[in-house]
Amino acid sequence: MRIAMVGTGYVGLVSGTCFAEFGFDVACIDRDAAKIERLKQGQSPIYEPGLDELLARQIESGRISFTTDLKAAVKAADVVFIAVGTPPRSTDGHADLSQAYQAAKEIAEAMEGYTVVVTKSTVPVGTSREIERIIREVRPDADFDMVSNPEFLREGAAINDFMRPDRVVVGLSSDRARAVMSELYRPLFLSETPIVFTARETSEIIKYAANAFLATKITFINEIANLCEKAGADVQDVAKAIGLDGRIGKKFLHPGPGYGGSCFPKDTLALVQTGEVLGVPQRIVEAVVQVNADRQRDMAERIIQACGGDVQGKRIGILGVAFKPNTDDVREAPALTIIPILQQAGAVVAAYDPVAMEQAQKQLQDVVWCQDAYEVATQSEALVIVTEWNEFRALDLVRIGSVMKSRRLLDLRNIYRPEDIEKTGFYYSSIGRPDILPDTAAPREKLRSIS
Repeated sequence: MRIAMVGTGYVGLVSGTCFAEFGFDVACIDRDAAKIERLKQGQSPIYEPGLDELLARQIESGRISFTTDLKAAVKAADVVFIAVGTPPRSTDGHADLSQAYQAAKEIAEAMEGYTVVVTKSTVPVGTSREIERIIREVRPDADFDMVSNPEFLREGAAINDFMRPDRVVVGLSSDRARAVMSELYRPLFLSETPIVFTARETSEIIKYAANAFLATKITFINEIANLCEKAGADVQDVAKAIGLDGRIGKKFLHPGPGYGGSCFPKDTLALVQTGEVLGVPQRIVEAVVQVNADRQRDMAERIIQACGGDVQGKRIGILGVAFKPNTDDVREAPALTIIPILQQAGAVVAAYDPVAMEQAQKQLQDVVWCQDAYEVATQSEALVIVTEWNEFRALDLVRIGSVMKSRRLLDLRNIYRPEDIEKTGFYYSSIGRPDILPDTAAPREKLRSIS
């Protein structure tokens, strides 16, 4: 079976490479000629653990190819995936489907013989039906079926998520298309992966509902963390205890500076807007979107207050700018909200991230970019852990403290244990737990009063 993957962004490149690993012939298509040339040389445009090695293996095997010629690739394909970007529009925040609709027109013109066209991009409910309408308008004689097959790939774990998924969701309306999609995912059938066959509109809602629910869990535990701070409780123990309830589960109960990335912010907003269009307000998700936006701004204010309420002229060190570890993705990352607020308050921001600095430099201005955490800490009034990269979990705090102007550590990911910090002489502020001062555990307000 031959596959054409339209779009070589995160979803398209990972999916295309993994389908090639399954043994299919895959042609990945992109308009960016320079990007295609780099991919032909095995140079991935994204950072994803394991992808470079997998990509090199598939190029060597000849099962994957890269081209700007959509017409030739689609003409030869049995299955065509649409994996283009669907970012929020700057005007109203609704998903911009222009690339998907343009791809549909070009696919319609190029198809020969029976073809299954699949939306892999995350799209609002009803998009697959509209793409089908566009194709039939361009090619009334076309022999094709339209399928929705949303992705559930976590950045930083995408290869494993594709090869060993919790489930595969396929929305379709014909037995013919079902037979093709069953063959496509046959390697997963053999490993007894649950395959959910359903209607296309249901498939599209499943994707948004899943991400909205996970975003809600994150936002919920952040709200509980705020409560713990006021009550003198420990949110880590709260999360552990409620997570042991099988009805709740422990995943995504990790307090922090709010969710970010390419999926949760976009998908929660899209679900809210879909509800508005259909006259069914999604009030819980509306609250999640607002609370998360407030959360990221509150984190910047927390840093300012920890420095005595004034950061004018003070150096603040930021560790981590990617929205999560094991990715270079900074889209909607908390750091992109926190850093500008600190700068507007007069702070000099120094920052380091193991892989995301190149991407962050396109979004952030006037940041002092450093080579490691110790350079960031030098002469800083406060050091702030924003992304929980593993290399930040075992910092030499004695060395860190010796180069800082003031020993303030703000751990927005709770990667350190308060009892370990007590021995270091740091003022330590984390999420949903009592602050630690060198002499004693103290209320958050006391730390904020120190300048």
